[in-house]
Amino acid sequence: MEMLKRKLNLLPTKPGVYLMKDSSDKIIYIGKAKVLKNRVRSYFTGSHDQKTQKLVSQIHDFEYILTSSEVEALLLECNLIKKYNPQYNIMLKDDKTYPYLLITSEKHPRIVVTRKINKKTGKYFGPYPNATAAREAARLLNRLLPLRKCNNIPGKSCLYYHLGQCLGPCINTIHPEEYSDTIEKASNFLRGNQKSVIAWLEERMGRAAESLQFEAAKEYRDLISDLKKISEKQNITLNDFRNRDIVSYAFDQNLISIQVFSFRQGMLVTREGFIFPYYTEPEEGFISFLVQYYSNNSIIPDEICTPEISSSSIQDLLPLTVPKRAKIKELIDLATSNAEISLKEKIELEGEKIEELEFALEGLQELLNIRSTQVIEAFDISGLSGTNVVGGMVQFVYGKPSRSNYRKYNIPVLENNNDDTAYLKHVISRRYTRLKQEQSPLPDLILVDGGKGQVKAVRTSLKELQLNIPVAGMVKNEKHETRSLVSSNGRELILDLKPETFRLIQRIQDEVHRFAITFHRQQRLKNMISSELDGIPGVGPKRKRLLLRHFQSLEGIKNASVDELIKIGLPLGTANEIFNFFRNSK
Repeated sequence: MEMLKRKLNLLPTKPGVYLMKDSSDKIIYIGKAKVLKNRVRSYFTGSHDQKTQKLVSQIHDFEYILTSSEVEALLLECNLIKKYNPQYNIMLKDDKTYPYLLITSEKHPRIVVTRKINKKTGKYFGPYPNATAAREAARLLNRLLPLRKCNNIPGKSCLYYHLGQCLGPCINTIHPEEYSDTIEKASNFLRGNQKSVIAWLEERMGRAAESLQFEAAKEYRDLISDLKKISEKQNITLNDFRNRDIVSYAFDQNLISIQVFSFRQGMLVTREGFIFPYYTEPEEGFISFLVQYYSNNSIIPDEICTPEISSSSIQDLLPLTVPKRAKIKELIDLATSNAEISLKEKIELEGEKIEELEFALEGLQELLNIRSTQVIEAFDISGLSGTNVVGGMVQFVYGKPSRSNYRKYNIPVLENNNDDTAYLKHVISRRYTRLKQEQSPLPDLILVDGGKGQVKAVRTSLKELQLNIPVAGMVKNEKHETRSLVSSNGRELILDLKPETFRLIQRIQDEVHRFAITFHRQQRLKNMISSELDGIPGVGPKRKRLLLRHFQSLEGIKNASVDELIKIGLPLGTANEIFNFFRNSK
């Protein structure tokens, strides 16, 4: 903390990006600031809400990068978030490329679905909310209009020509101007002017019926029906045919909810919603979202309509406007209303989860006859025939995992190397001896993966430390699934009548088992690699960790070239030593 204070005093009063790191030097949050000194210091001064306190409690260090302007900081923030994927940042991982419809500018034009934009190849319409919608529109137009269907013109006529759905450039000489009326109708349809196309079809249907061409009349009737269905789906329209996004947000003290309405050629084609925690001002969270969202999209619309934004930096990056027209203002209000409803639903669902957790914890208290289950610590031992034996501890606070308080324990070889209870006593002794020495708070309940033997071992260890903490064992059935609890006095407690409590115990048991066995596998792999790498000149513990982290396996290290070893930061001499060592041993 003393080091952090000194670094805070040295912060410059310039714009830039800051990177918060945890105790393992991992980047957990990235933010931008107009004045770095003010923004970064704000995390360590004054009071914060619960979510920000959680972030701050994990900050052990920070870095910063100066930029020449706030706009540059905004772009750099977006790029760094994509690169490092920090735990506490908004992440929009799905880089979108929406499908478009293209009327090609070829001599004999076609209508095709594409995700790539090259304006030299023809007229583009869209984007469409999904590929199915785009293909459906293309199918309708190809049934409706006699444009070319084949990729390469064949030497003879095909079925489409005989059905009247193609002019037949394969057997007829078609001049480009003959396509102009057809292309105009297709363009009108794709711009949302379906009424004129429907009127034209109704006229042709009437003529077909009068001349007793009932099959053709039925085909026109089906086309009209399909077109009307599309018109009904797109009941929110704007008459200026612009590509426009309506984006608004709502927030409470913990979460921000954002809605994006996408209009293409004046029609609402899709709506997307996002909800996530924010750690700055709500407007800052909204701005960060906009930069990431539109950097992920291949095409930025002509206009992005938002509520009033006080910061001008983003307006240098995106075509943002605050709507003045009544119709657009109404759509902003509609997006805001949708954001508020989504946020309310999220809060209510979270409330239901909290209520279920309260029932679960109350049920656990009743079963074990204890006063509190606010903090639960659970232990599991993992090993293989007495080798690489490790212990894992997970902590649940108010029924939720508190991952920053998880602990791993390497266990030395004991006399009876197949006695799980001895290993468990060892881990319990280490954990609570330390808490006693530090005068740290003790848990309300200790859970262990096992039955009477494990419970007895924990109680013995606690008694030696003169501690009185309730203990229970989590018992599995023959299928290795949670079955029941064993209390401190060795009595088995069935969980059938308390389903919420059963689900909570199941989650805790699965989590502590996952955590312990993952650590055990990591240690086995590490020891296998370490033993192989021992004795190679220039390879110490730090470089062993580097090699393991990058190549993931001993086989990966063995097969690495000298260039690959140098790329991860090893000097040429050490890279040659590793390369030659494994080649000679082969």
